Amino acid sequence: MTEKNNKQNSNVYSLYPRKLKMQISAIFILIILFYFYSLSKTGSDFLLLLLDFPTIFNKLVSMFPPNWDYIPLAIDPLIETIQVAVVATTFSILICIPASLLAANTVTTNKFVYQATRTILNILRTIPDILLATIFVSLFGIGIIPGILALTIFSLGLLAKLLSESIETIDSKQLDAISSTGANKIQVIWYGVVPQVLPQFISYGLYVFELNVRASLVLGFVGAGGIGTIIDTQLNFLKYQNVMAILIVLLVAVIIIETISNMLRRRVV
Repeated sequence: MTEKNNKQNSNVYSLYPRKLKMQISAIFILIILFYFYSLSKTGSDFLLLLLDFPTIFNKLVSMFPPNWDYIPLAIDPLIETIQVAVVATTFSILICIPASLLAANTVTTNKFVYQATRTILNILRTIPDILLATIFVSLFGIGIIPGILALTIFSLGLLAKLLSESIETIDSKQLDAISSTGANKIQVIWYGVVPQVLPQFISYGLYVFELNVRASLVLGFVGAGGIGTIIDTQLNFLKYQNVMAILIVLLVAVIIIETISNMLRRRVV
């Protein structure tokens, strides 16, 4: 038994040669050094944060008890936030269907169209939603329109990427079989592509809707409408108890939305 254990241990050690261990250690040390270098250059002082913890704790305590009388005033902005997420998700879904087909090499055989579409989607996905909202607020003014446009563009890049990758992994033999019967391109997509990616498409749509609900909250801080706007206003007036009441309402709404979304996703996928 002892010889057998020794052989097993030697096999385990042989899987990690000395050179590989040294490389892993060197990479780990470089990461640690880069971490401390980033802390020094960004001026991040966690010790100062710990010293200021009593002040932070007092501000958190000042948020309690929540001002329950303020909750009715937060319902309409919350509904507006959900409506913004619904409209933006709907627009992005409608636009991403043709965009994802053009960005999938199993459907689009033209390399120029394929690469151009993917490049455009990559550009849209790299622009932060809050930056888009800031730009649209400066163009169209404060309101829900900038929020809808920002979330639509941001969701389009994300949703089209997920859907196009799903289309690229489908069974291409089914597409060839349908094409061999004389079907045109639209018929091939409808009978060959849609049945294979529909469950994933619905799941991705629900996931993006959940993201948009959270993102629309942040966009309100730059004047893009929704419940984030009144949170920003109450914070500016130091009405922390009102803010806590709004956060409780928002938490309940997010839990309900996620529960319904998960139920739908389990039924579809």
